[in-house]
Amino acid sequence: MSPTSPPSILFLGKGEDAGTQRALEHCHRLSANVEVHVGRWGDAFPSAARDWSGDLIISYLSRWVVPADVLGAARVAAINLHPAPPEYPGIGCINFALYDEVTQYGVTCHHMAPMVDTGPIIAVRRFPVFESDDVATLLGRTYEHQLALFHDVMNDWSKTGVLPASTEQWTRRPFTRSDFDALGILTPDMDAGEVRRRVRATQFEAYGPSLGFHGLRFVLAGASVPERRSGAPPAPTTPSLAT
Repeated sequence: MSPTSPPSILFLGKGEDAGTQRALEHCHRLSANVEVHVGRWGDAFPSAARDWSGDLIISYLSRWVVPADVLGAARVAAINLHPAPPEYPGIGCINFALYDEVTQYGVTCHHMAPMVDTGPIIAVRRFPVFESDDVATLLGRTYEHQLALFHDVMNDWSKTGVLPASTEQWTRRPFTRSDFDALGILTPDMDAGEVRRRVRATQFEAYGPSLGFHGLRFVLAGASVPERRSGAPPAPTTPSLAT
């Protein structure tokens, strides 16, 4: 049954992000009762949001882990748009997917739980990854598909009052900050293939991997991906692109 009155929505998003703004505009089209908080890495969870109660919490590229008591204040659901498929929960998901040289990636909408990226999955949208992809190109396409998935889920809910339920499951524990930091370290014993995979997975704009040597780390600014041969938030060294 469709909601009989405009739903009360708490929207948590990423500051200064075009996709977040478009998702927020869609929420405003669905309801006149939307409380909005946006932020960046390192920002404290907004104190005003702790007093919210209503129908639906939407986390769209939000940099915050939502406290359990706030999640419990949502009468209908608390959902997150995760810029990765269920195979890549947690932080640095695009980076790990590129390191694994996957040929398919995706985005996930799921219910939020106190532990990030563990709640029941609502819907998944998948798309191809190309050999020419790097962090920047895959990130751009991911955000496009994430916005499309958000529109699909919200439109279904606005018509029926029910969120979909996917049969897909998270396949591993969420990646952590320490997992992500380790991915960006090169060591002298790595072969060319390993170096290529790590550079491809972590080089983004002015950021890049670092060389670990005798307990020291040397940042490799502007590193390029070695040619593939036939047969053959405190800011980390490289930025975490998704949560």
